[in-house]
Amino acid sequence: MVRQPLTAAQIAAGRRLGAALRAARSGRSLVEVALAAGISPETLRKIEAGRLPAPAFGTVVCLSRALGVPLGDLADVWLADAAVERAS
Repeated sequence: MVRQPLTAAQIAAGRRLGAALRAARSGRSLVEVALAAGISPETLRKIEAGRLPAPAFGTVVCLSRALGVPLGDLADVWLADAAVERAS
């Protein structure tokens, strides 16, 4: 199976997700949050920087729990531009 390249909208969504996760960390260290989520600090660093724009669902779930952010809120961040496009 060949993975299709991400679209510009998916890359933008990943950047929004990364920014939201970085903001939710608010004062907690990247290492602390990564370990609490069961992922490597480098993975979290890449997600927050937008260099890993489509993290695995399980990774997002674990980050949601580690940060105390409802998964639905992270989904809303991911879908923000999609809602604008549908309304246009």
